Amino acid sequence: MGTISFHRELPKPSTSSSPTSSSTSSTSRTETVNGSHEFKIKGYSLAKGMGVGKYMASDTFMVGGYEWAIYFYPDGKSAEDNATYVSLFIALASEGTDVRALFELTLLDQSGKGHHKVHSHFGRMLESGPYTLKYRGSMWGYKRFFKRTLLETSDYLKDDCLSIRCCVGVVKSHTEGPKIYSITAPPSDIGQHFGKLLESGKGADVKFEVDGEIFDAHKLILAARSPVFRAQLFGPLKDQNTQSIRVEDMEAPVFKALLHFIYWDALPDMEELMGSTSKWASTLVAQHLLAAADRYALERMRLLCEAKLCEGVTINTVATTLALAEQHNRLHLKGVCLKFIALPENLKAVMQTDGFEYLKESCPGVLTELLQYVAKIGEHSVISCGYRKEGSLDGSDVNGRRVKPRLQ
Repeated sequence: MGTISFHRELPKPSTSSSPTSSSTSSTSRTETVNGSHEFKIKGYSLAKGMGVGKYMASDTFMVGGYEWAIYFYPDGKSAEDNATYVSLFIALASEGTDVRALFELTLLDQSGKGHHKVHSHFGRMLESGPYTLKYRGSMWGYKRFFKRTLLETSDYLKDDCLSIRCCVGVVKSHTEGPKIYSITAPPSDIGQHFGKLLESGKGADVKFEVDGEIFDAHKLILAARSPVFRAQLFGPLKDQNTQSIRVEDMEAPVFKALLHFIYWDALPDMEELMGSTSKWASTLVAQHLLAAADRYALERMRLLCEAKLCEGVTINTVATTLALAEQHNRLHLKGVCLKFIALPENLKAVMQTDGFEYLKESCPGVLTELLQYVAKIGEHSVISCGYRKEGSLDGSDVNGRRVKPRLQ
């Protein structure tokens, strides 16, 4: 981290001018935004022999506004080493130009002695400054990270598993000028005001009958939040009776939660809504709310529900969640569900659930995609995230050599 200060004193006025003077100052701060990722490689002995230049890749992780990935080459990255060494690199996995960063690659000692193998830029003065990654796919690391014969008899390998930690510090600079005020504005509380209006019922001018329950609301607020409500209440084809509207195919707790979001701009507490701490109950509510959000074109609510469902995927609920994602074109949620079901440890258990029977009946086309995911995992079961040929991703190695990257 470095701090550079600039100070400029204005020329003194002549005796004939005003006797006032002024000065200005600014500070340029250069520092790092740091983050780390741990990458476990299970089944190391099975990965050996996959070939020189072929690698195992970690999931991508975000640091400093950029995505990164760790690449481990069990048989080495370069043919001239004849698989004598394992290679380890960190790569820029998102678009970027001249990204300056510090790196640390650590092979963790799993004996508990703390004798980790560390290669680090941190904590020392670098002669030429931080390392610069020119473009997506550029790499930093070591072709000869560790001799294989030594690695396989060391404390770094335990239960056929290696554990690698990578720290990235992205260099950021900004200039600070003098602050002319120090008033901190509170966060917006407009949702609380509208929420309390809903709770009080004051000024309500429309009623909704849902599954035998009556809900009071305000036309203008509903119209402002939902284009569907706007058309229903004020459009040329609006309902004839806009004082009392019957809502079909929706349960009362779901509509109550829908109104809660419209007024508060936040999802209600799922456990409180259902009167249960069950994860299954929370997932069920989130499924119904996603469908309701789609029905009334509430995109933010739809995304929040999708995020909750992605976090709450389980054996018992994933099949119905996948059917919902297919029916409402939620591609990210669909992908999460397919990957979860396709895992060998999950597939059989999911197929035995009632939800899977519902999936087969309601969305038979998804089963073809599921088979593709299962086949893909089967092909790459030896390695955690698959591998590509040498030319599919490269950039800079520790010697500064570069080739054109083609990271996908």
